[in-house]
Amino acid sequence: MDVAEAQSLFRPDGYYLNSATVGIPPTASLDAMKRDMADWAAGRLDPVGYDEVVHQARRAFARLAQTSAERVGIISQASVAAGVAATALRPGDTVLLAEEDFTSVLFPFLQLESHGVHVVTVPLESIVDRIDDTTTMVAVSAAQSADGRVTDLDALAGAADAHEVLTFVDATQAASWLPLGADRFSITVAGAYKWLCCPRGSGFMTVDPAIADRVTPVAAGWYAGEDVWDSIYGPPLRLAEDGRRFDLSPAWLCWVGAVPALDLLADVGVATINAHNLGLANQTLEALGSEPSNSAIISLDRPGAVDALQSAGVACAGRGGRTRLSFHLYNTEDDVDRVVDLLSNLPGPRQTSGSGR
Repeated sequence: MDVAEAQSLFRPDGYYLNSATVGIPPTASLDAMKRDMADWAAGRLDPVGYDEVVHQARRAFARLAQTSAERVGIISQASVAAGVAATALRPGDTVLLAEEDFTSVLFPFLQLESHGVHVVTVPLESIVDRIDDTTTMVAVSAAQSADGRVTDLDALAGAADAHEVLTFVDATQAASWLPLGADRFSITVAGAYKWLCCPRGSGFMTVDPAIADRVTPVAAGWYAGEDVWDSIYGPPLRLAEDGRRFDLSPAWLCWVGAVPALDLLADVGVATINAHNLGLANQTLEALGSEPSNSAIISLDRPGAVDALQSAGVACAGRGGRTRLSFHLYNTEDDVDRVVDLLSNLPGPRQTSGSGR
């Protein structure tokens, strides 16, 4: 599927440049959810039927994350996966964090300080260089929520391998537009309601089978069983052997809406989405007199920009005292022209975005 065909399947109202806050679903997702709600109202729902829906979503995400479906668990929020990753640490271990990161990445590890884990926070740009033989785990976002700076994932994977360090990568702000290569990392997570254009309450984590026994599925329930319909009553513990052991019980309607969005994104492909998103982001930066970046998220230091954009019907966000714009598959050059026209006469430019190198 090419970009033009994919764009015809979305219906944003006005100028939407806020995918880093919440993505827009394709019309097929809305139609599927409406049908499911009608079946719910009519008493026609079959819980067993949702298993295949979940597995379809799992397979589509695996295509986007460059992994196998057997490594993928379904979750509700990214912090759940961070909490699972934190169980791999023991008293005396050291975890390395980026001090600017989103708190859903930080909090599950910061609370381990009172349990004897050494927690080290450093600026994002130095996190790879700080990995050494004393490091047990590195936990970091692939792209920063506040300003879009991108972690050098190749360098991170290489340094972690060289020092035999565990890695936890939050791809919530990167999934679908940044090549992830999930198999390079111990654990990854992606909340699906942003760049994956799914309903909030859906998400994914991947776990390297080599470390699966080192981490605890802290929220395991009946859906984490080897045979989910044989896991609803009584002992013994019988978790799935693969990534499904990290599954949370699915919020059914969310997953009905997730499948069409994930299939669409996977059909377009990460490389195509990356080129499209970065092309629009860099057109905007260059038109405003700033250097291009390697991120679909840009952060502008222009006083009054958020108010000027929002009052003119441009959806954006204020983060860290700056204006955050995010460009996705459904955005076009019309969005760029509108932003540039509105911001050209405002004070500036000062800008940071993209590179974590």
